[in-house]
Amino acid sequence: MLTRRGWLTAGLALALVVAGRVFAMVEGYVAGAVLVLLLLAGMFWLVLTRLDVAVSRTLHPPRVHAGGSTRVDLRVANRARRASPVLTVRDRVSGTRGATLLVAPLAPGAEARAAYRFSADRRGVVQVGPLLVELTDPFGLARLRLPAAGMSELVVYPAIEAVPALPLSAGNDPLAGSEHPSSLGRTGEDFYALRAYVVGDDLRRVHWPATARHDDLMVRQDELPWQGRTTIVLDDRAAVHAPASFERMVSAAASILVAGGRRRDLVRLVTSDGADSGYGAGRSHVEGLLEALSCAEPTAVADVAGAGELLAATGVSGSLVVLTGEGDPDELAAMAARGRTSGTVALLAFSEQPTGGPTFDGPLVRIGPDTGLGAGWAAAVRRARRLVAGGSRA
Repeated sequence: MLTRRGWLTAGLALALVVAGRVFAMVEGYVAGAVLVLLLLAGMFWLVLTRLDVAVSRTLHPPRVHAGGSTRVDLRVANRARRASPVLTVRDRVSGTRGATLLVAPLAPGAEARAAYRFSADRRGVVQVGPLLVELTDPFGLARLRLPAAGMSELVVYPAIEAVPALPLSAGNDPLAGSEHPSSLGRTGEDFYALRAYVVGDDLRRVHWPATARHDDLMVRQDELPWQGRTTIVLDDRAAVHAPASFERMVSAAASILVAGGRRRDLVRLVTSDGADSGYGAGRSHVEGLLEALSCAEPTAVADVAGAGELLAATGVSGSLVVLTGEGDPDELAAMAARGRTSGTVALLAFSEQPTGGPTFDGPLVRIGPDTGLGAGWAAAVRRARRLVAGGSRA
């Protein structure tokens, strides 16, 4: 195909031929013919140039958080029997102008490496590619484009802030967590304490001497549970969010997930339409939830009944975190009551109105655009602790 310069040359050649015809000028015919010959020579040169290159692309890292950057490494190898000309490599990147690199001539069997870097400003999936290799004739009149590499995907996780995980909360769930894990051992065989018998306990663990002294069944507890559990409810209803507050809420959910995963807690993500990830721990589980959050969009669900019914059916073990926008506080408080029987409950509402700092509406902590997540999260944790302490005294 012709380049921009080639099309201009073709137009000029046509104009010269027309001028020679109108004004009976032989020079116009000659000049137009010379320009046409140049165009034909450029295209013929491209046909004779047997280009055989292999290009591979690698993303480092293939997953980043919003605001981060990634490096794209390219390896260009000449598989032809003769040296390659100067090549132009164009790699497309969705949402940007892409990248353009020049590769110097390569000897037969030689390879060159190049790299470029771009920033990922928004969460989501960025499509990188396809990559094209361009070859231009010496006059810059004709161009040959060849696809050399396919598509690659860069997953951009939501932006996160460094926040502490929720305090571990003891409860009826044996994996709910505790503030004071056993320091005697972690194999489950070390004696820790004696406690009263609970229906469902293994009768083989009954400590009969202590039972005789207390006149009540006492059970040997070998090790205090240490692994925390956190359920995060994401109220992603479009009716309660503006675009900015939705992004702040998703970023907060990612921050809390990463904090829990760093402590090796069991984390679970529930959305207002009733989707449930289930409890899981480890890097792969956290990355799977972050990938789901990277593609999260507001939904048309009318209320949070789906999430509430799911919590009622499956229960809440350990801590509960509810993230919402300008929703109904009574509706959210009813959902939070489902988790208060077993652990800590934190409710955060992301408002579009400046609040000058965290404000409180019953159990709800409102965070405006002028308040950082760190301050709002710290206030929510303090309030959750007071609520738990108040419930314990009651």
